[in-house]
Amino acid sequence: MRMLFLLLLLSGFALRSFPQAAEEYETELSQGAATFNALGGWRGVFHLRADLDVPINFEIRAGRDGAPELFFRNADELFEGGAIHQTADSLFIPLNQFDNELAFRIQDDALTGVLRRQDGTGQPLAISATRATTLRFSENGAPAAKDISGTYAITFANPNGKEDHSVGIFKQSGSRLVATFLRVTGDSRYLEGVVEADSFWLSSFIGSGPSVYVGAIRPDGSIAGQSLGARGALSFTGTPDPNAKLPDAYTLTFLKEGYKSLDFSFPDVDGHLVSLKDPKYRNKVVVVTIGGTWCPNCIDETAFLAPWYLANRSRGVEVISIQYERQADSAFVRKALTRMRQRYDIRYDQIVGGIADKQAVAASLPALNTFLAFPTTIFIDRQGGVAKIHTGFTGPATGKYYDDFIKEFNDEIDSLLKK
Repeated sequence: MRMLFLLLLLSGFALRSFPQAAEEYETELSQGAATFNALGGWRGVFHLRADLDVPINFEIRAGRDGAPELFFRNADELFEGGAIHQTADSLFIPLNQFDNELAFRIQDDALTGVLRRQDGTGQPLAISATRATTLRFSENGAPAAKDISGTYAITFANPNGKEDHSVGIFKQSGSRLVATFLRVTGDSRYLEGVVEADSFWLSSFIGSGPSVYVGAIRPDGSIAGQSLGARGALSFTGTPDPNAKLPDAYTLTFLKEGYKSLDFSFPDVDGHLVSLKDPKYRNKVVVVTIGGTWCPNCIDETAFLAPWYLANRSRGVEVISIQYERQADSAFVRKALTRMRQRYDIRYDQIVGGIADKQAVAASLPALNTFLAFPTTIFIDRQGGVAKIHTGFTGPATGKYYDDFIKEFNDEIDSLLKK
């Protein structure tokens, strides 16, 4: 099976070794001088290793103030990356949502550079880009052997030997393919790619880590493939199943025996302690969300919750976001939470729970039986008791699954407000 996917990669990706290490570009980014119009569509390729390229699409547009901004294109989503700063022959794009940065050197009408952490830590990823408005994957013209549109029961084989059951949603139009995978911990957001003959490729990128899915279509209509990234590979298989679904997300995380409420006291970025016992939350229905600014599914939840709160707070509803970040440094946490607050116009309380680690979350919230996923959403009734706990978040890329979740969310709030 591994040989099959290696052959698929080598035949379908037009993979090649990148001629220079990522570190070499960093020393050359600011040399020379150039006037360069970057506006338009681009096809980027992350060169993760000699046998693995991950293509992405992005657009550079004039922003509200006329300055150029970068947007990542994945399926029908246009995700704001950041403002572009040009210095001589270089372009720098801070991807503040993930504390990353794209640094490009301009070479004629192409770009070469790196994705790197803003603080300089970690291993940079090499990337090159050319102007393009076509599909992100190179096409060889082979027609799709089958239309794989539909819902699939997916099984991922984890390194620990355990199976992880998922739901795959595929929409194919000719050779173009968009998809997402729903898992207990959340969904893979917007994946976009191509189907050629009996093979398919999908990728996605919004500023964190690039990922690609490579798969084969079997004669019986089932699929098999791998999810590939900088950290390794994960194999999966799938069979068509219009009724495929995940375990009930409201049954996975619950209070330990003897607990009826959630008790915490965490600081905001100014050091003020926030608790459910504060007068602000008394006799209110409260939504407590556990997440982090680095988490793509948490971003989707925030994009829903921020405007929802503005529309519903007058009804006697409050929201508290407990953030678990990748660094404990107070300056870093303040920067991360402030950026997210400004981007999504968050008007509810954001407080700091600790480091982004599931065990750390469980230790800081001992009433929970376990902690499985960022985000996790907890519904608190007017009396301060825990009414429901929802593990993970089903985002807008999942279509009807997202619509169902939003309806369930609003129904639960309406029910609690009546009590």
